[in-house]
Amino acid sequence: MPRFLLASDSLKGTISSAHAAELLAEAAQAEFPGAEVRRLAVADGGEGTVEAVVAAAGGELRRVVAHGPRGAAAEASYALLGDGRALIEMAAASGLPLLAAAERDPRETSTFGTGELIADALDQGARDITLAVGGSATNDGGMGCMRALGVRFLDECGRELAGTGADLARVRSIDASGLDARVGETRFSVMCDVDNPLLGERGCARVFAPQKGATPAVVEELERGMASYAHVLEEASRAGALPGGGFRDGVLPGEGRRLFDAAAPGMGAAGGLAAATCAFLSAEMAPGIECVLDLVGFDRMLEGCDLCVTGEGHADAQSAHGKVVSGIAARCLRAGVPCVAVVGGMDADATELLAVGVDAIVPTVIDVCAIDDALARAEENYRLAASRLFSLLRIGGGLDETSRA
Repeated sequence: MPRFLLASDSLKGTISSAHAAELLAEAAQAEFPGAEVRRLAVADGGEGTVEAVVAAAGGELRRVVAHGPRGAAAEASYALLGDGRALIEMAAASGLPLLAAAERDPRETSTFGTGELIADALDQGARDITLAVGGSATNDGGMGCMRALGVRFLDECGRELAGTGADLARVRSIDASGLDARVGETRFSVMCDVDNPLLGERGCARVFAPQKGATPAVVEELERGMASYAHVLEEASRAGALPGGGFRDGVLPGEGRRLFDAAAPGMGAAGGLAAATCAFLSAEMAPGIECVLDLVGFDRMLEGCDLCVTGEGHADAQSAHGKVVSGIAARCLRAGVPCVAVVGGMDADATELLAVGVDAIVPTVIDVCAIDDALARAEENYRLAASRLFSLLRIGGGLDETSRA
């Protein structure tokens, strides 16, 4: 009997990763009774990552009270995975979905709650912490997060700043002497699927701040503030005042100390939170999907399988670059296992997936309809697509047997 591995991303707003695996499993068993079906919940480091990893790999979902993007206290959760490991989704405390549309203003938001989650994980004994940084509501350069861990950001009069986006331009010096000492005992990894630098046309303010409620005028205000903040970080790095040092390979002559580099790829992730984790926590940057696949033991689950079925809500040109489908397809290609993607919808550029290891793409929507109708019928359409896929596999297998006879 065939062995199938079912590992789809969620179809945002309609079908979770775990439920997609359930629907695929039902269709597989209907066409191949007795087949071995292995299921994995997966994500790419954005919203839903903690849920997917806990569902696939076990662990404890820990709930704590933390400050949200605008300072209101609310319950947030992260995962304790055993062996001193923790997985924190920054969107749980500092994410855009936590704010109503009228509340979204990256000048007023902070990553302080994310720092509180890190501090709680340290309290629980975690010494290997992975941060998923997708979906942020912030553009504070990570100041809020670092403040929660003991760093002080000071204005020209030596007064401590709150650490919001509006404070970026006011930072004149940094006092990291109060940084939680346990940080030095802890390995930090950041799931990052963007290569945007901190500043410039591809920087966090100009690319991502408009999605977080910033007008064109506010974008430029944040860009000027981030440039000023980056200068302070660079000077602090040169003076040896940043515990992490930064991300650049270059070092000060004769000192062997790494320097902070605002232009390094990925520093603009999560409104500059990635830059702060490198500067203060010595964090390592890694593709989100690769981190997740390692955490859930994907390669082990793939062993001995005849087919892997993955997918996502909408396949387009971005799907082939660091997303769930392309990450899984690449591992299937290396392992010599065929890979099929079941997707909610697709455009012409989705065929780029065929060059990175996807053998076939199966859309769930096969008729012209309004987007609202497609979303309302998402589960029905997904069931039908799963059924089409496995019935075709059964027919194909029968034809193969006939040709060999």
